[in-house]
Amino acid sequence: MWMYLGLLAALFLGLHNLCKKHAVQGNEVFPVLLGTISSGFLFVATFYVLAIFYPDDALENGYNFQQISWQIHGFIFIKSAIMAASWILAYQALKHLPITIVTPIRSAGPFFTFIGAIVIYKESPNVYQWIGFFFIIFSVILYSRIGKQEGINFKRNKWIFAIIGATFLGASSGLYDKFLIQNLSLNPQTLQFWFCLYTILILLIILTITWFPYAEKRKAFKFRWSIIAVGVLLQAADYFYFKALQDPDALIMLLSAIKRSQILIAVVVGGLVFKEKNKRKKLIPLVGIMIGVFLILYS
Repeated sequence: MWMYLGLLAALFLGLHNLCKKHAVQGNEVFPVLLGTISSGFLFVATFYVLAIFYPDDALENGYNFQQISWQIHGFIFIKSAIMAASWILAYQALKHLPITIVTPIRSAGPFFTFIGAIVIYKESPNVYQWIGFFFIIFSVILYSRIGKQEGINFKRNKWIFAIIGATFLGASSGLYDKFLIQNLSLNPQTLQFWFCLYTILILLIILTITWFPYAEKRKAFKFRWSIIAVGVLLQAADYFYFKALQDPDALIMLLSAIKRSQILIAVVVGGLVFKEKNKRKKLIPLVGIMIGVFLILYS
């Protein structure tokens, strides 16, 4: 069941990436990020308010919120700081690079999670899983060669380094999620509520320094419907992902790989919607990544 929940998370993440590309085009990154997290928080907060006034219904329908200690609040704040840094880097990269380049690089995230799962959680991959991960890494290298044809030099372009940094931080957060869900026994909605709240506070501090004082930046910001859609879709994806992690048999290395199937939506649909170049050439490494995911899933 946790694998099917992972696939649902991938579906919502793919749609989330398309909306995110639309939201950041020609826009200020920090206010867009704040808007997306805030809209997602309001979505989760609606259930939080319902749980306060109708606790029995919340418990019966599975959206009750836990009372947690200050120590656990501290652990959740660490996750918020990691993901805030990851999202800032990812949004900046997505603003300046094609979605058909950004998304496949993000698809290398399972490799970092794979290493962490072996070292930290002692998860044991088999031969087919090793082959699958090397398929993913090789395919990302192939994407880098295609990117050069679009004038993107992977060694000199700072936005490439930004998306690689975002991918590493995202993978670290994925490993940390297993600790929060399984070791601290947090349910998905409790983690989502406080995680969003702390991320909003972090972004407000950054915006107070970099955006709010500058009138020209505030005027340049364009509100789009996709900002709200990004937040809601991300919360839906996170919910299914955290539900999958609640299963004690769930392997974080496999869940991380399953989530990468979102690239089908981003590369195929995104390439058509945003009219990006070399769509056919990008299908070759896309197939490589999907073979890697397949080997991991069915090994």
